[in-house]
Amino acid sequence: MIGDPLFDSTSIAKRVAQIGSAISQDYAGKVPVMVGMLAAKDTFLADLARAITIPCQLDVISVNSYGDGDGIVLEKDLAIPIEQRYVILVDDTVDTGLTLQFVVKTLLARKPASLAVCTLLDRPHRRIADIEIKYRGFEAPDVFVVGYGLGYLGRYRELPALYAHGTWPA
Repeated sequence: MIGDPLFDSTSIAKRVAQIGSAISQDYAGKVPVMVGMLAAKDTFLADLARAITIPCQLDVISVNSYGDGDGIVLEKDLAIPIEQRYVILVDDTVDTGLTLQFVVKTLLARKPASLAVCTLLDRPHRRIADIEIKYRGFEAPDVFVVGYGLGYLGRYRELPALYAHGTWPA
């Protein structure tokens, strides 16, 4: 069950535009590689890429995590080499940060010129891993969120806003 939006489509569009502007300013004269973490980040990454006014490249990485974060497997690697490149890792939600920490370590081992993290939703109150987030959309309450690319049991991804869903998935 979903109710009123936590963040409506107008607020999301405005915030994505602000993040795009900040990235454009911070990376002026550079061509950053924006790396999206599959799968739910698609909507955010696409809108963010359109909001950026400088040239950039897009790639994706996919990991599967299970258990308490000790079991993380790289399922889809980057196609673009990132050594000495300016990398922006884009995720939809940073929760405990354990999966993101694994991806950050994996990418840093490839010696990028820099690596920044960008997330649509941040849950700092649930953080276990020490992750620095340079670009943050919204601080999310401790509820399961659907809409704007985020789904539950194959539903709700198409909604233009972000909503609290009545149940946490098991």
